[in-house]
Amino acid sequence: MILRFLKSIIKIVILVSLTSSVQADEVMKLGEKVFKEKAMCGSCHILKAAGSDGNVGPNLDSMKPTVQQVKQVVYEGINAMPAFGADKILNQQEVDAVAIYVAKSAGK
Repeated sequence: MILRFLKSIIKIVILVSLTSSVQADEVMKLGEKVFKEKAMCGSCHILKAAGSDGNVGPNLDSMKPTVQQVKQVVYEGINAMPAFGADKILNQQEVDAVAIYVAKSAGK
């Protein structure tokens, strides 16, 4: 009885882990798509993982911003960078995804 219960618990833990991994991959794919296509971040920023070599905005590989830093700047804009969230260019899911993508990819 206990052995069956433990096997069930292990299966649940593995399933949750796999589901989380798949969701994380989907977020990274969306973030990359937003970076490369919708917001075209690479036209201004360097991010080796995205194959971008823009020279207008900061080098994201050197800067290594946090998720929160990217979210704030993408949403509100700063200096010459437009406010992608406040101006409704990107929805909240896209802002979150590109922030995660940049923060996890920078410097890699």
